[in-house]
Amino acid sequence: MTKDTNHFKEVLTRESVELERQLGTLGRKNPDEAGDWETVRKEGDVDEADELDVAEGIETYENDNAVLGQLEIQLKNVTEALARIEDGTFGKCSVCGNDIEEDRLEASPSATTCKTHM
Repeated sequence: MTKDTNHFKEVLTRESVELERQLGTLGRKNPDEAGDWETVRKEGDVDEADELDVAEGIETYENDNAVLGQLEIQLKNVTEALARIEDGTFGKCSVCGNDIEEDRLEASPSATTCKTHM
C-alpha cells in the first residue's frame, strides 16, 4: 500500500484524543470493563420533590447517555483503524480486499470499506 499511513496515524491519534476528551465530559471509564464508558449523572441543585427538575435531570442523563454511546462507537472505530495501521492492513477494503480510495480515507480515516462497498 502506498498510502501515507503516518499521516492517517496522526489524524486518527488526534481524533482519539478529542473523542476521549468529549467522553470525559459526559461520563467516566468503566473500571470493570476495558474500553467501556458509563454516563455519570450530573449532581446539581435539584430539589428531588420537584417533579419537573427530576424529569429534566432524567432527560439530560438519557441524552448524555445516547451521545456517549455514539462517541464510544467512534472511539472503537478509531482504535481499530490505528490497530490496522500497526498490523499493515489499513486502507484495505474488508469486503473485497482492494485499496480504499484516498479521498474516502481523508473523509473518514477509520473507514473499513471502499466506495463500492460503503
